[in-house]
Amino acid sequence: MSRIGKHPINIPTGVTVDFKDGLLNCKGKNGNFEFKVHGSVKTEIADGKIVFSPCDDSKISRSMWGTCRAVVSKAVEGLSTDFVKKVNLAGVGYKASVQGKNLVMQLGYSHDIIFEIPSDLKIVCESPIIVSVSGINKQRVGEVAKRLQRYRPPEPYKGKGVILEGQHVYRKEGKKK
Repeated sequence: MSRIGKHPINIPTGVTVDFKDGLLNCKGKNGNFEFKVHGSVKTEIADGKIVFSPCDDSKISRSMWGTCRAVVSKAVEGLSTDFVKKVNLAGVGYKASVQGKNLVMQLGYSHDIIFEIPSDLKIVCESPIIVSVSGINKQRVGEVAKRLQRYRPPEPYKGKGVILEGQHVYRKEGKKK
């Protein structure tokens, strides 16, 4: 049985929530969010809280109960405050800059890597080696940060590469004579 589904979601000030015909619409200062609630989950909005409950005792109903609650909770949180992931470029000569709607990264290749910034996210270079990805959707922020990491994954011998904030790179010992 879901434990996360039992907790109601508090609606913060500045966020409006509307539920009609299985579609949950949320609006806040950072944007809008629409979510189609699964048919086996009941949704109620009362006293500034959103409450989810399963329609019956089937396995799909119980699993979608917690899933719907978690997705909507993060969406409501993202409408009031942005989610942020920081990406660190570790290596000699590694740097990044924002040029128009593109992120241009120099990661030790013979060419620059040009990454088009998605319209629903904001990418800012806090310094030449620190890139900040922010937006209202936590999944999209993490997905784009991970996509940036794929251009030069961290390697275990020298610790160079694109490293996400909070990620630990396990270092290996090199060859011995």
